[in-house]
Amino acid sequence: MLLVFPPLLIQFNSLHFPHHPMKELLLMEFDATDQTQTQMDEAAQYLLQNKRARPEPDEEAPAGQRRLWVKSRSKAWWEHVSSPDYPEEEFRKAFRMGRATFDMICEELESVLMKKDTTLRQAIPVNQRVAVCVWRLATGEALREVSKRFGLGISTCHKLVLEVCTAIRAVLMPKFLQWPDPTRAEAIKRHFESSSGIPDVGGAIYTTHIPIIAPKVSVAAYFNKRHTERNQKTTYSITLQGVVDPNGVFTDICVGWPGSMTNEQVLHNSALFQRATQQGALAATWIVGNSAFPLEDWLLVPYAHQNLTWTQHAFNEKIDELQGVAREAFMRLKARWTCLQKRTEMKLLDLPVVLGACCVLHNICEMRNEGIAPDLRFHLFDDQIVPETPLRSPEAVHARDLIAHKLLHHNLAGTNFQ
Repeated sequence: MLLVFPPLLIQFNSLHFPHHPMKELLLMEFDATDQTQTQMDEAAQYLLQNKRARPEPDEEAPAGQRRLWVKSRSKAWWEHVSSPDYPEEEFRKAFRMGRATFDMICEELESVLMKKDTTLRQAIPVNQRVAVCVWRLATGEALREVSKRFGLGISTCHKLVLEVCTAIRAVLMPKFLQWPDPTRAEAIKRHFESSSGIPDVGGAIYTTHIPIIAPKVSVAAYFNKRHTERNQKTTYSITLQGVVDPNGVFTDICVGWPGSMTNEQVLHNSALFQRATQQGALAATWIVGNSAFPLEDWLLVPYAHQNLTWTQHAFNEKIDELQGVAREAFMRLKARWTCLQKRTEMKLLDLPVVLGACCVLHNICEMRNEGIAPDLRFHLFDDQIVPETPLRSPEAVHARDLIAHKLLHHNLAGTNFQ
């Protein structure tokens, strides 16, 4: 009969069992003030009688030190990939970035990710920690498969993904994903104007949906009705709204609102909206959106009514070109980090941190000209619902009409309108 002891977790080898064959491994809960040596011996004998054989540790500990049992797992794949002789193209295919970019990320995160070795086990190296996270984001592979590939426990891999994503948010986001300062903002405006003819464009906005498993609470809020009706498959999702510069680099993101919300509702709950309407940070600046967004003093969208004039149609073509920059950026984001295309077993509360990390890593790859393989590209489509009140500002209506007139009559708007 196994004895049940009040809780106090301790290793037997921290007590005096000079001849006990299980003393180095056996863990048991007990109250040291109430239990006798005989009772603990009886408990250990019970385990021996039930043939709980002692597994072998991964490595032999130095003489005089205790050994901690760790399940033996092969690290051959990771040792092969991390070798300097591993082909660069294969490395890029596996991690969606070249080795130089990967090493740079590891160096940036080293101060917060490095752990010390103990007498019981060696700490997981920083580059392996980062590799587990990046591989998981890039492939969307199940944790059990990641565990086999890297020779680590499933729970360890899960912990590493969240740990690295949190470090990316804390260390890399302030450097690689920030609203542009005045100097960079002017450069962005000049770039957009040179390609479209529309002045004062500070970014292009787009909202996409990230599929999730049906949550245990507030299920209706995350039900994506439009996607479900279109694909005849029940879908739950969260939203990711982002603003990009002419190079497809994110300058602002809003992550985590439920998939039942429209683009307009997500926008009104974002920091971008507060920055524009309350802080005045977007004065004399246009953000270009699609027809799912309302026309605001700072948000420029296409004409959505029927029977467009020649001028309005030409204007819409230019807006669609600018929106194409945002759509391309989101396509590359999802193509690079395949985990965003499939339902994940990650907890709902963890997803904003993970999505934020994906956007930061996307920016790093774009800034360092890390392309994506042609076979990863796909057609990105997100349902667009025209807002109930698409025109929010008479001044914005007039400004849009003026921009459309100048584009057409100054030969800046080529059109296929017939």
